[in-house]
This record gives sequence, C-alpha cells and structure tokens, in this order.
Amino acid sequence: MNSIQPLQFSPMPAVPSLPDLPGEMAGPTFKDHLLSSIQEVNSAQQQADTAVQKLFTGEDVNPAEVLTAVQKADLAFRMIMQVRNKMVAAYNEIKDIRV
Repeated sequence: MNSIQPLQFSPMPAVPSLPDLPGEMAGPTFKDHLLSSIQEVNSAQQQADTAVQKLFTGEDVNPAEVLTAVQKADLAFRMIMQVRNKMVAAYNEIKDIRV
C-alpha cells in the first residue's frame, strides 16, 4: 500500500512592484480627465448664461444659437451627474464589501 504524502507548499513568490513611470509616459490620470470634464461643463454653462443674457438684453443674437448653447450645457451637466452617480454607486458597493 502507498502511504499518503503530505502536501508540500512552496512559499509564494514576491509580487514585483510596478516600476515608476516617467511623467511623459504615465499619461493623464482619471483625476485629470474628471477635472477637465468638470471645467468643460462649467464653461458650457457660463457660455449658455452669457447667451441668454445677451438675448434678454436685446443684443443681436440668434435665438437658435442660444437654445443650442443651453441644451449643450444641460446635456453636459446631466452627463457629468451620471458619472458622479456611477462613482457614488461604485464607492458604496466597495464600502459594503465585507473583509
């Protein structure tokens, strides 16, 4: 009869750390993209506000362009809010993970 041999575990190899990448190779981070998106949304809202003010003060402005600027600002704001909602949902999901 063969005897049962105990299992032999070898120690796990160390996980190599990622090398530090130079600044030009690393590229923009998620934070950079998020901040630039927020700035673009803010800019679109300011442009829409300016266009509406010009329309109400009687300046020579095309109403279709004003409507387009307002709709673009609204759409951009709704999109950034959805990104925020997804980030909050992901945070809550991670927070609820039991360790």
